[in-house]
Amino acid sequence: MNILVINGPNLNLLGLREPEIYGKQDYRALCDKITAHAEKRGVGVDIYQSNHEGDLVDRIQDAYDKADGIVINPAAYTHTSVALLDALKAVGIPTVEVHISDVSKREDFRQISFVRKACIATIMGHGTDGYIEAMDLLIEREKQCK
Repeated sequence: MNILVINGPNLNLLGLREPEIYGKQDYRALCDKITAHAEKRGVGVDIYQSNHEGDLVDRIQDAYDKADGIVINPAAYTHTSVALLDALKAVGIPTVEVHISDVSKREDFRQISFVRKACIATIMGHGTDGYIEAMDLLIEREKQCK
């Protein structure tokens, strides 16, 4: 199994950006955590981050026939990007939406998620452990489908 982990804008600034909301762990530590968990579970993982919507769309499209699951933290594009939604729907890869913070308890504009309509689950408010939960969900789903 191969999992693509996609991180949207400003996630490269983890540890610097509002640590009271997103934690003090930096982006490199997040990537190391994801990679270590993939190795432990015996799956392949590719981690991608961009601050540019079109780059994220391109990476989703490129995953077609290459990835068995996607973990996506679209960050600010969660609330604005029909393009990400359309790309996820087009490739049809099982996808889990992840948010480090609990967006349901934040500003009104964060209550709308366009990408959620293309996802099998959403995990929020579990910090960076949410990525691990999302990976495990996809791995278990894959096992059940075989």
